[in-house]
Amino acid sequence: MESIIIFLVLSVVIYFIINKTVKKITTTPPWLLWLALMTPSLIWLGWQLWHQGNDNPPAILLYLPLLISPIVYRWLIQIGKPKSNQPEAKKPVSSENNMNNDPFSPKSNLPPQQKSLPRPINDEEERALKDCFPWGVYYLQKIDYLPQAIVCLGKLRTAPEKAYPTVKANLEKVFQDRFFVIFQETMQGKPFFALVPNPDSAENQAKQPTEKLTKPLTALVLLILTLVTTTIIGTEIDGVTVTELENNARLVFNGLPYSLSLLLILGIHELSHYLFAVYYRIKTTLPYFIPIPFFLGTFGAFISMKSPMPNRKAMFDVALAGPLGGFLITIPVLVWGLNFSGVVPMAETPNMLDFNALDPRFSLIFAIISKIVFGSELGVGDALSLHPIAVSGYIGLIVTALNLMPVGQLDGGHIVHAMFGQSKAVIIGQITRFLMILLAFVRGEFLLWALILLFMPIADQPALNDVTELDNKRDFLGLLSLLLLIVILFPLPRALVSLLNL
Repeated sequence: MESIIIFLVLSVVIYFIINKTVKKITTTPPWLLWLALMTPSLIWLGWQLWHQGNDNPPAILLYLPLLISPIVYRWLIQIGKPKSNQPEAKKPVSSENNMNNDPFSPKSNLPPQQKSLPRPINDEEERALKDCFPWGVYYLQKIDYLPQAIVCLGKLRTAPEKAYPTVKANLEKVFQDRFFVIFQETMQGKPFFALVPNPDSAENQAKQPTEKLTKPLTALVLLILTLVTTTIIGTEIDGVTVTELENNARLVFNGLPYSLSLLLILGIHELSHYLFAVYYRIKTTLPYFIPIPFFLGTFGAFISMKSPMPNRKAMFDVALAGPLGGFLITIPVLVWGLNFSGVVPMAETPNMLDFNALDPRFSLIFAIISKIVFGSELGVGDALSLHPIAVSGYIGLIVTALNLMPVGQLDGGHIVHAMFGQSKAVIIGQITRFLMILLAFVRGEFLLWALILLFMPIADQPALNDVTELDNKRDFLGLLSLLLLIVILFPLPRALVSLLNL
């Protein structure tokens, strides 16, 4: 049953990722891409069901599908790409512009025939554009016109934190809010400016009504539905059977401790994101919960940001606020719940989702907190039977660790992007994927995480000023967040096992 639940969760997450990202670049049906990615899981699940979980799949069934699946997935994406979006075969790349080969530049993946489209500004505006770049700030050498951007290439002659506001202010005097002013680096580390049409400019707002971002009624309905689903799951965690619930409907209130504590943790996480986004004047929706009638009762909550990050500082603060806020409320909830939990004998096959006999050694920080709460009562060979509130706290730790993974559009991905820049963040993300796959072979419970990370987009969206670096204080906080990921994710070391008598 547990394998089926994990498979269903993975299926929904993978399909959501495909439908949200890859669907935009290929005509291949999302269900076919989903099938290519889920084939290894289907094979493993089929083997487990056929053998009733008594026998592990042979090595060839473990590794071969995992190797073939990404290849088939990428092939399906390529054959589904429109021909107009594919570069001409054997077309020589001009050395005039280093940005053609840069996947983070506005020119990447554009067909050559599209680069001669009509310019978005006239000759008079172009002359005014050139005057916006003071020689001592950014020496403008060339202007390239793309379908979606005006790219200004040159040499940076002052500090990025001075160059961007100077050029941005000059451009806004000429074009008002007609363009987003983007300041990025090529893969070779050369800064460039780009002007991208602003869909929310005053001119566009006059032509079409603005979509309402905050939908409190929708947020409230989803919150109530999630309260219901998590309460039902909470009754199961509390040990209430279906028969008992049918005979006494009031037992449903036994699920409220789990439900309310979990919603508090997830809500604080997303509300922290939301408040920092509002502080930096980033257009964003209210937090929306995702109710599901199985597993944990919810897939969590999310906010959707409708405008770009102004700079790496804002990106860092917004990204860190969620895990930090969630973690700060998780710890007291976990400690409170552990005080109502009990010590039980260890199961023959410990599982990190077995709340009735959880091995506290699965997580370094969880083991230390458990030892502080139980003291000598918790010893070698003991497990914990978690109270529903402790289950919420434990899930809060897992959610914090998952969000701190330094990959793509996860909070951790935004954090390393803000700390090291986008190109280095992509490398860190690839390394993280590889390490998680290795960890999944050692500890099977991480397989779900590894697969989700494997098929998650590796790069996030850059900030408008993506060149100016963070201050030392934020770099230090970023390193602490990665340390927090490690102490949650890694098991209790053997040296501490003997020291803590666990």
